[in-house]
Amino acid sequence: MKTLTLFCLTLLFANQALAQRAPYDDAPDARPPYYRIRYEASRQDGELAFAAQYTAWIPENIQRLRGVVVHQHGCGEGSCRSGMTGAFDLHWQALAAAHDCALLAPVYEQPQEANCQLWCDPRNGSSSAFVRALSDLGAISGHPELADVPWALWGHSGGGHWCGGMTLMHPERVASAWLRSGVPMFDALPSRPTIAPHDGPNPQVLQVPVMCNPGTKEGVTDTSNKFSRVWPAVLAFHAKLRKEDGLVGIAVDPLTSHECGNQRYLAIPWLDVCLQQRLPETPGSPLRPMARSQAWLAGLSSTQATPADEFAGDRSQSIWLPNASFAKLWTQYVTNTKVADTTPPPAPTNVKSVDGRITWRAKADRESGLSHFIIRRDGEFHARVPENGKNRFGRPIFQGLQYSDTPTQPLVKMEFLDPDPDSSASHSYQVIAVNTLGLESAPASQQHQ
Repeated sequence: MKTLTLFCLTLLFANQALAQRAPYDDAPDARPPYYRIRYEASRQDGELAFAAQYTAWIPENIQRLRGVVVHQHGCGEGSCRSGMTGAFDLHWQALAAAHDCALLAPVYEQPQEANCQLWCDPRNGSSSAFVRALSDLGAISGHPELADVPWALWGHSGGGHWCGGMTLMHPERVASAWLRSGVPMFDALPSRPTIAPHDGPNPQVLQVPVMCNPGTKEGVTDTSNKFSRVWPAVLAFHAKLRKEDGLVGIAVDPLTSHECGNQRYLAIPWLDVCLQQRLPETPGSPLRPMARSQAWLAGLSSTQATPADEFAGDRSQSIWLPNASFAKLWTQYVTNTKVADTTPPPAPTNVKSVDGRITWRAKADRESGLSHFIIRRDGEFHARVPENGKNRFGRPIFQGLQYSDTPTQPLVKMEFLDPDPDSSASHSYQVIAVNTLGLESAPASQQHQ
């Protein structure tokens, strides 16, 4: 009887593990420059109750990492699964590479009906698992410094909750945070130690630039849907930190509800300017402070900002912005999300033609990403890749876009199959990259063998 009971328990645990793993077993291959580590779920109190996988991308030919950009998905099985492609996003890679940073995308293998708080409140084991993952990924990638570098955090929904929580828990490690559609709500689990005491936040938290980014239909202009509680939570979080002169901004997306929309065209510039100012010059040194003298401020209901020393409103309720150039982008975003860009994307490289199969490599435009590629044959327009790019959440993007701001699967390849392969050897090909605002790169010509 005892043997049968043990067998049944073993079978039960195996079935639970299978049920938890099954939707998460089709992540793209992680071969260098990609690296992946996975941990099984724990049944110990205070440890992570879900299995988790972490995929990191390391820029090529980098000697030493200066930081890590973290792209954190939201709650629910669909959002969690979408995290499997986060490290493969060319646009986010462009941001990371510009600052000698890794790009890291966690995936918490949450069953659909499970309690999201078991991972998105970092006190429930996801903080310690994340720190462990950085150390383990650093070891297998040959970049042990990954365990100690600063973090630039981006999170959606429950991921915003997690990023905000990590900022409150580890302010000395966080260079900046972007909280899309979610902020910390730590009274949800009062049994855990508090990390935001009522007598005021840790002074180090007040040095971390944090941007809250709700959709207007999450309680700003629509107060009747299931996401309408986001806006009051954002206001409470913002007020608590701004009252102490914390560096907290709000950028309301004027077009969306809970989906991410076009937010990456402001989120990436936000993290970009914060990383420029905060990453230490010397590895291992503390994060540098933001230049408060450059700040601009805006009223909560305004779409215009002014230099901080000219702001006439209540500073404790104002929106904090890091400098004049970002304030201009913020104004464009909160008006219609049409963040401007006047620079073309980098030209593709390594264009090859073999038996009618044209391949190339390309880096994304850091400001506006990649929309599509133009194929020229013998100097004339020949094709567009993809032919009809679509994105139901915002601007059409070459890699597609899922609900939590990650590429669609299967990952799109940079290739074009000429419908007339027999004659392809007699033709010369060029490839042009086009960003999401329609700006074209210089043409990259085929490399002849």
